[in-house]
Amino acid sequence: MSKINVVGLGYIGLPTALMFASHGVEVVGTDYNAELVNTLNAGKTTFEEDGLSELFANALAGGIKFTTEYIPTDVYIVSVPTPYDKDSKKIDPKYVVSAVKSVMAVCPKGATVVVESTVSPGTIDRFVRPVIEENGFVIGRDINLVHAPERIIPGNMVYELEHNSRTIGADSKEIGEKIKALYASFCKGEIVVTDIRTAEMTKVVENTFRDINIAFANELAKICRSDNMDVYEIIRIANKHPRVNILQPGPGVGGHCISVDPWFLVGDYPGLANIILAARKINDSMPEFVLSRIREIMDENGISDVSRVGLYGLTYKEDVDDVRESPALQLLESMKNHLGGKIRAYDPFVEKRLCDGQVFDFDEFLNEVDIVVVLTSHTHIKENASKLAGKIVLDTRNIIPGEKVYKL
Repeated sequence: MSKINVVGLGYIGLPTALMFASHGVEVVGTDYNAELVNTLNAGKTTFEEDGLSELFANALAGGIKFTTEYIPTDVYIVSVPTPYDKDSKKIDPKYVVSAVKSVMAVCPKGATVVVESTVSPGTIDRFVRPVIEENGFVIGRDINLVHAPERIIPGNMVYELEHNSRTIGADSKEIGEKIKALYASFCKGEIVVTDIRTAEMTKVVENTFRDINIAFANELAKICRSDNMDVYEIIRIANKHPRVNILQPGPGVGGHCISVDPWFLVGDYPGLANIILAARKINDSMPEFVLSRIREIMDENGISDVSRVGLYGLTYKEDVDDVRESPALQLLESMKNHLGGKIRAYDPFVEKRLCDGQVFDFDEFLNEVDIVVVLTSHTHIKENASKLAGKIVLDTRNIIPGEKVYKL
């Protein structure tokens, strides 16, 4: 079995490295963040995730190592962030390019570089191939290049790593099959081998599809609010049609996939990605829409002090500690800009202070506010919904029972 160097030990790279190591593959995990590496070497994981601790223990037993150094080896798996430029909407490939440059400094001839990071179609052609060629390597002879985009979701990463299907994009069928066999050491789902550009596009399209469907639900919420209709009842009835499956509206879209990847297509295909652009604008507008609802509810109930408003949920989805691109943080920033004052916030999964008004005890949080804005559908709030009795509640997730609860 090949020895692999996993580069980037974040939300995707770490569980991927652990999964390989737990299934008999010799793994070295590399990250430039020395504090992160030290934490892992001390036997502690760097974020919470169902099943991650057990996987970590199995990987340690399998001999996984963590370092800030790149190592000479057969296979490199690059799993670093791929942000987008806020102005051009195009992908910013700087982390991928930097990682590949570092790999080129140590890799032997014949090695395979697998880019797991989500990239826009053509990114590998435009940015990764030139880096390899500039270092004197001939692709296909000295270095093999593969794109194997991840397809997992926070909150269910370990299960989905093992059971979801995978896409392997490669220049040659032979190399594609070789990397397919490597992933098959743990992946029980179907593994499809295709070309690199198709693999790039497929991953971005998957997340864009989800973004567009969420945007439809969010736009319905706005339409129904404007004319005093119950969007949840309308969706419930419409979904009884055998070919209709409308999603639930919410306060926005977060995470590093759905809220980012569609912008790659908008940036690369201006004038063509029209529905995609519209969906992005709708979903990005939802925190401001929630803010408008908060203002209405404050006025209706005679509350002028914004410090009596509390935001429940700072993560972008339920039952995880991931706050990347969280609509709750966007709403918090908007409230500061438009309403001022110290806005209270609480999240049972967030231990790091993210705002001045953040409270770390739920009962203390409730004692300090009159209005509770539920932004994340954590199991915690569902189990403690009775504690909201007597509070004014704006439920953006439609999870709190009661006729007097405000909705989007």
